[in-house]
Amino acid sequence: MVAIPFALYDAFSDMAFGGSQAGVVGDATSFDDEICQCIAKEIGAPATAFVLASGANSVSARFFSTVMELPMCGHGTVCLMTRLIEQGLLDWSDGERIVVQLSLPSGNAEVQIERRPDGRPMVMLDIRPPSFAIEAIDLERLAGLLGLSCDDYDPAKPVETARGDFVHLIVPIRDLAAMQRLEPDFPGLISFSRDHDVETVATFCTEVELPGNSLHVRDFCPAVGVWESSSAGTTNGALASYLIRHDIVQSNGDGQIVLTAEQGHEINRPSIIRSIVRMRDGAIDRLQIGGVATKFIEGQLHLPDAEM
Repeated sequence: MVAIPFALYDAFSDMAFGGSQAGVVGDATSFDDEICQCIAKEIGAPATAFVLASGANSVSARFFSTVMELPMCGHGTVCLMTRLIEQGLLDWSDGERIVVQLSLPSGNAEVQIERRPDGRPMVMLDIRPPSFAIEAIDLERLAGLLGLSCDDYDPAKPVETARGDFVHLIVPIRDLAAMQRLEPDFPGLISFSRDHDVETVATFCTEVELPGNSLHVRDFCPAVGVWESSSAGTTNGALASYLIRHDIVQSNGDGQIVLTAEQGHEINRPSIIRSIVRMRDGAIDRLQIGGVATKFIEGQLHLPDAEM
């Protein structure tokens, strides 16, 4: 047997039992697609990061859900970078902020890591702003699959598709009470998602449970192996872009917009996702999403030597 270092983190939560889980597996250079998928399925977290290489300010990795390789993963990145900081594999010794280049099979991304006043790393990932389209969606069918009626949609905001690293169907809901009543038909949502070429159904409202937050989110992702995400970075990046697109939020005067989303409350895994948007000439110039992660489990995976 071969022992491989492993840890499990809760992303977008500064305490255990919140946010969304991601595993981080070290020394994965020799792993092929099959063993990565088997490990991710065995761990059972919404995402598992496999570290291929790391330097003082660079990381090469892959992300897998329990059913597929992911082109990008916001909450997985927060967990991955927190793990490497805690292991001392990223150089965080000379200041309060570092910039890390993250290399993935789908491309590269910049990650900014800042030291919070409590000493913990705040991880902010650059993602590309999505493009939007209004598709021909059967809203009555969708409402039924969500356990709602068409009256529960927010009549002032359109249902739109956001295409970025993932494809999200953005579904504005009237109020917090309707959000809390959602009872999805997950097998039905899988069929619906495949019919409309979307990967997540992102519902939100601007009424919140916790004062100071910007929006309340529930994101359903059965098409990619997660019934309901308790925190989703890429989804919240798409939602921030949607709110700006429809002038629901505005810049604070210096071209920057900061949003905090609450998510996971209905499944007892509360999380806070931070989005920072920088505007230039009325368009999004930079989009970052992130938060903190909390280690929950640390140990080793024991794999047959023949798999290596």
